[in-house]
Amino acid sequence: MPDEDYGNPDPEWMGIDWRAHLHRVALPGGEVNYVEIGEGDPIVFVHGISGSWQNWLENLPHFARSHRAIALDLPGFGASPMPSWPIDMFAYGRLLHDFCEKLGVGGGATLVGNSMGGLVAAEAVLSAPGRFDRLVLVSAAGFINTWLPHQRGTATSHAWNTFGPHFGAAARFVVSHRRFRYFMFRFFVRYPGRLRPELLWEQMASGLSCPGFADSLDAVIEYDARDRLEEIEIPTMIVWGTDDWVIPSVAAQSYNRRIPHSRLEIFEHTGHVPQLERPARFNALLDDFLAS
Repeated sequence: MPDEDYGNPDPEWMGIDWRAHLHRVALPGGEVNYVEIGEGDPIVFVHGISGSWQNWLENLPHFARSHRAIALDLPGFGASPMPSWPIDMFAYGRLLHDFCEKLGVGGGATLVGNSMGGLVAAEAVLSAPGRFDRLVLVSAAGFINTWLPHQRGTATSHAWNTFGPHFGAAARFVVSHRRFRYFMFRFFVRYPGRLRPELLWEQMASGLSCPGFADSLDAVIEYDARDRLEEIEIPTMIVWGTDDWVIPSVAAQSYNRRIPHSRLEIFEHTGHVPQLERPARFNALLDDFLAS
């Protein structure tokens, strides 16, 4: 069956006391919340807009067996407060370097970014090519194909600020009812009913309170690195879902054409977060990429 690996009926992350792995670090412009688990060559995971470190719950335990797995909340998202500096992709790229410097993340590191986090990861690699050894872009932002993107972005930000807090307050109710789960998540995942309610609740509870949403969305729309992507010289893997309604998979082809040493992997019947929708396949794929 093409969808037999969708979701995870017995997730390892639910058996972990994540409080023991949560930390905060002071960086220029404010504090950053992050989770760290495992030892070995580091992997740094970067979430997307309206996301948090919990976007990597299905992946962190797997890679902690052989790597130092780190996932942060970008300033303005999750448990990281708004920064003192204006949010843009260049600033988030610098933030990643400051974060890695503070944590002693140097050579041998792999950078993995989903959605806006992919754009931030690409900027970090472009601005300091020697820091990371590998790059993974998962449904990465950066190619705007929508009509009137600025106007649509303003409308999206207004809707999010207006309705987001109400969805957050009702998170447990939403994820416990199949119809509401479908309504809330159908634009982000292919089969909301096949993902555990606990996983979806973690995404809602940590992701809906995000004061950085509007500024980050504006920054994504304004940022254009298409002409610089050919400067990325490290091995790069691009992972996308065929049914991504947030950033259509045609963007994956654009990234693949522009980044010289890139490898493209397309997941059938998958939405915007392949790492959560098909974790076993994603984790195996990343294992193979790290070993190649």
